[in-house]
Amino acid sequence: MNQLWITKPLDKLMAESTGEGNQLKRTLSATSLVALGIGAIIGAGLFSLTGIAAAEHAGPAVTISFVLAAFGCAFAGLCYAEFASMIPIAGSAYTYSYATMGEFAAWIIGWDLVLEYALGAATVAVSWSRYLLEFLGGFGIHLPVELVCSPFEEVTLSDGTLVTGGLINLPAILVVCLLSLLLIRGTEGSALMNNILVTLKLLVVVMFITLGWSHIDPANYTPYIPANTGEYDHFGWTGIATGAAVVFFAFIGFDAVSTAAQEAKHPQRDMPIGILGSLVICTILYVLFAHVMTGLVNYTVFEGDAKPAATAFAVTGYDFLQNALILAILAGYTSVMLVMLLGQSRVFYTMSKDGLLPPFFSDIHKKFQTPWKTNLFFMVFVSLFAGFVPVSDLGHMVSIGTLFAFCLVCAGVWLMRVRMPHIHRAFKTPLVPFVPIMGIVVCLYLMYSLPIESWYRLAIWLAIGLGIYFFYGKKHSGMNPDNPENIES
Repeated sequence: MNQLWITKPLDKLMAESTGEGNQLKRTLSATSLVALGIGAIIGAGLFSLTGIAAAEHAGPAVTISFVLAAFGCAFAGLCYAEFASMIPIAGSAYTYSYATMGEFAAWIIGWDLVLEYALGAATVAVSWSRYLLEFLGGFGIHLPVELVCSPFEEVTLSDGTLVTGGLINLPAILVVCLLSLLLIRGTEGSALMNNILVTLKLLVVVMFITLGWSHIDPANYTPYIPANTGEYDHFGWTGIATGAAVVFFAFIGFDAVSTAAQEAKHPQRDMPIGILGSLVICTILYVLFAHVMTGLVNYTVFEGDAKPAATAFAVTGYDFLQNALILAILAGYTSVMLVMLLGQSRVFYTMSKDGLLPPFFSDIHKKFQTPWKTNLFFMVFVSLFAGFVPVSDLGHMVSIGTLFAFCLVCAGVWLMRVRMPHIHRAFKTPLVPFVPIMGIVVCLYLMYSLPIESWYRLAIWLAIGLGIYFFYGKKHSGMNPDNPENIES
């Protein structure tokens, strides 16, 4: 059989996840997995994309957009849950693709996941830096502009100064380095840190909803669905659909739970709980948050506003809580980066174990039992993007990479049902093939809605990845019969 399409046997995958085959420490409970999912999901989407979707596309009906986006995520989430319970291995969509569609597809999706996790972490790091400046500015602290801005971007500081090009975005680099070092010390400590951050931001999100509810002006909901302006994506039902495409990216992150499968105490039971539980909780919070935010002020106020949550909360009169709100956003961004960096290191760890990447990436720390060299590698890689590159243009790359991964996972579940119907599944995706097909359709539609530049960048990135695969990965693969290091399973 052609090596490109050879699949990794399930018995070999399961052997790697149990006993001596698993070098990662199992420390994560179902509660920790739900917290990891919430930590990855609630962040930039809730605090910024809500205002954009409301002002430019859906109006107060942005709440419906969130429901539609969650509906699309649910299809992919159900497929992820089945795979995670059946194949509790680190590596997420990469591992699932290897078991169903073969080595070539697995390499593509593993390389593609760098766009979601590594560049996603870099993007959030830059946003984290901006909110930190806003927070410090409230106390009269202003950092040198050369140290808070990359050489290729413009940024407005908290005192209103417009800066065009600095030397380095030092806060973004520092937060990436600190979180990477935390991950090296162990997943258990990282999960504890994440639980604290998740608890903090959930408390403030609930506070925003609770305190803001009594200040809602019903007039701001009229009309609830603004009339379409004649352009497809400007209001009306088509605007709601476009709004769903925008806020869909606010749900990116729930799949990161699956990358920690080998560190879950009871993966068959806990992985579906972690994935679907985090998705349900975040959907409820998103809808309530959007309802309150668009009720506090008219949706048109959010036009071009980078901090819509703070703008809306200002009308409540609780000025002393503004810093608490910004602090919650910082906490939200921190937990997102933590989970993204965790997910990225586990994907490369698994690819290295399979021989597709050098052994460097699967070297486990003797004391902390973590892939520490991979963490160090991505600490440098992500820091370079966060500190020197204006990652706003790369945001679409994060989205297109994620949607591509969702498509392959949905297709993989369908294929596994056809090829291996008798394999034990602790959780089964309902209504197959309807659910996988709908997941693929929704994700392809959202990919189609992205700018053409995103497709060009994706093509370039995949071309680089293919070069690495054919020059190194294919030759050193554990599934290559000509590889002398290959050990018969």
